[in-house]
Amino acid sequence: MYDKEKIIPGLIVFVLIAVFPILYNRGNAGHIPNPEKPKAARECVRPVQDMRESHMQLLIDWRTDVIRDNGARYATAAGGTRYARSLQLGCMKCHDSKRKFCDECHNYAAVKPYCWDCHIEPKENM
Repeated sequence: MYDKEKIIPGLIVFVLIAVFPILYNRGNAGHIPNPEKPKAARECVRPVQDMRESHMQLLIDWRTDVIRDNGARYATAAGGTRYARSLQLGCMKCHDSKRKFCDECHNYAAVKPYCWDCHIEPKENM
């Protein structure tokens, strides 16, 4: 093997650099978000896990249905509860604190949703 005295130390340095963040943090991912749950609501539009994974697609589908397609302004949950397909009249009616609910996960995931480009951002009570 050519240049064995350069390749082996180079590989060792590469592995140390690649593994350093894992060893330094000891596998700690940091603060895990814990969004504030709504106090009054008993049921959501969809199951909790489904909302965690695909609420962004649900909001896009609602926007398309209400604004662009057929004006279907209400949805019915599995339990029969009727909800307004609206960010402010639907979601924010139960999840009344943007800072304690929305921002908790969006800041953790480093995501900046564009909801508030069109909608009025709710006033927070500190």
